[in-house]
Formats: sequence, C-alpha cells, structure tokens
Amino acid sequence: MGCVRKNFLMLMLVMVLLFVYGEHWAEAQVNHVVGEDRGWELASDIGSWVEGRTFIVGDFLWFAYSSGLDKDNIVELKSKDEFESCDVSNPIKMYTNGVDQIALEQEGIRYFTSASSESCKKGLKLPVEIKSKSTAVVRPSSSSLSWTSALAQEPTAPSSSTKIYGSTFMIFVAIIINLMGI
Repeated sequence: MGCVRKNFLMLMLVMVLLFVYGEHWAEAQVNHVVGEDRGWELASDIGSWVEGRTFIVGDFLWFAYSSGLDKDNIVELKSKDEFESCDVSNPIKMYTNGVDQIALEQEGIRYFTSASSESCKKGLKLPVEIKSKSTAVVRPSSSSLSWTSALAQEPTAPSSSTKIYGSTFMIFVAIIINLMGI
C-alpha cells in the first residue's frame, strides 16, 4: 500500500509541476484555418479573417477549398508586385489538394492568392507575415490593423486559431509513466 501512496504523491507532484510550467517546456504551435468555417472562397472575406492575427515560425496555415477546379486552387507568389497585381502566371507553388497544410518555417512575408486572377482581384488573396519566435514572444491581445499591414510589415495581433499547449501532453505522459510504475 505504501508503494501506491508513493506513486500517487509522485503523480500529483508531476501534475502540479506540469500544470504550472508545462506551457514553457513545450512551445505551442498555432493552426490557422484560413477563412475558418467557410474556407478559401470569396464569401469568406479573407481580408477580414487575417485582421488581428499573428503568424509565428512553427505555425501552420490550413486551406480548405474545392479541389479540381483551377479557379479554386491556391498559388504562392514570390513578390509583393505579383501579389498586388494578381499576376498568377509564374507562381512559386500551386496547391490543388482541396485541403492543404502549409508550414510557416521561416520569418518573412509569403503571398497566397487564388489561381484565378479574377478571384484574386476580388479579394481572394492572403499576405502572411511570419514573425520569429524571439520577436513575437507575446501575442498582443487586440489590433485595429487591416490585412494590408502585413504588406507594410507591421505587427499583428493574435489569432483565434486553435492553440495546442504542451501541458496537456506532459500530463498525459506523467499518467502513463505512473501507470507503468516507473
């Protein structure tokens, strides 16, 4: 019975420590679902969706759209000029799967638009300014910046996207360790 009590106390101590410090031990990533429920379409108002969001190295963009139709595909452009003029003739990459996960691996600005220049001109485009973890340690709580602020390289505020905290994972690991009797 003493062993059970010792394991229980150890588990409680680990859980308290993980609850208090877990978020600092495991860096969280944010999954930004572009356009939220509507996905990548004109009716989503991508310009409003991006307002007040902060994109940090390690985050992910998720695009959901109807695959198979060229006009619904997504292209990534290499320059601000191509982005502003909706020149989709020479993209860096084209996404055509219908659901695409794009890792934001380095800081800088990336430009995504509809493969249709007509849809792009109507607003189906997304500039993404990616901040380094060191410059965006704390995500601000509010902002009145427009989507064009990413083009001007001004800071943006946090997103309402899903955030996965490390403390939940660490608690799970602690429970497993305890059940194994380690």
